[in-house]
Amino acid sequence: MNERYSRQILFREIGREGQERLHASRVLVVGCGALGAAHAEMLSRAGVGKLRIVDRDFVEFTNLQRQTLFSESDAADRLPKAIAAKKRISKINSEIDVEAIVADVNNSNVESLIAGCDIILDGTDNFQVRYLVNDACVKHAKPWIYGAAVSSYGTTMTIRPGETPCLRCIFEEMPDAGSAPTCDTAGVIMPIIASISAIQVAEAIKLLVGDTASLHRSLVQIDVWANDWRKIKLAGPSEDCICCIGRKFEFLDAEAQEFAAVLCGRDAVQIAPPRPTEIDLPALAARLSALGDVKQNEYLLRFGIEEQEITVFRDGRAIIKGTDDVSKARSVYSKYVGT
Repeated sequence: MNERYSRQILFREIGREGQERLHASRVLVVGCGALGAAHAEMLSRAGVGKLRIVDRDFVEFTNLQRQTLFSESDAADRLPKAIAAKKRISKINSEIDVEAIVADVNNSNVESLIAGCDIILDGTDNFQVRYLVNDACVKHAKPWIYGAAVSSYGTTMTIRPGETPCLRCIFEEMPDAGSAPTCDTAGVIMPIIASISAIQVAEAIKLLVGDTASLHRSLVQIDVWANDWRKIKLAGPSEDCICCIGRKFEFLDAEAQEFAAVLCGRDAVQIAPPRPTEIDLPALAARLSALGDVKQNEYLLRFGIEEQEITVFRDGRAIIKGTDDVSKARSVYSKYVGT
């Protein structure tokens, strides 16, 4: 084990054996926004040997205030976040094997994404994906670490299927759309991102080195502006849990359907196809070039039409900017991308 990790090896709870365990581990980071970027950077610096990073979005200038892996050039080029993260991590620690996946996490791919991973870290920004990850991790007995942050408030909990409550034990029903603040409506400051990510990554490292006795075993809630720090102690799984006790995976078993989501605060709608697919971006660019200016790289293409800006990804997803009307967004998608 090289000098890079010498100070971490001196930390007796990790030591040389723990460092070797980290090097042999694979971690999935779901979402590479503010929390996910912080997770990925800390894990790569700690020497976790393999990182799988999955994110559906691209870098924008509004991300740079809190998403630590990205640069102005990434935003200017609108690089997919997973790709930009991989490029940055290669400069931080070239020993790390990073698998960057530009995709929307859904019920058709989540089980393959968690396959082969030792731990899953939540870096998402919505409960739909969290409940889906919870279903998949409970079904396959994979530990995962929930985390969320908005404004100056954040919360996290470590979920070990069969031993701790799962997400549905604590939050039985998914919150209604629009019922909670988001980063785009309430803002967010970097200190809460750093605080929640630090706890999530610390828990991940404890699990990876085998020090389960040091896990916090709580629902942690922090408000760094109000100076409020709380730990709500957790017992075992809820006897009434539909997921971890009833073994009903409602989110995982949902019938495949086109998924449309309004992206709060961005005046945009994401459209995803009902089945896994791969778009021939050069061919699509050639078809659209007669209609206006088309910008394309190997990951996505962008063009403007009907007062909207459309970003199309290789997996068939599109973000239609300039409307929050799902019906209109579907119409634009059908007209210019296809079904």
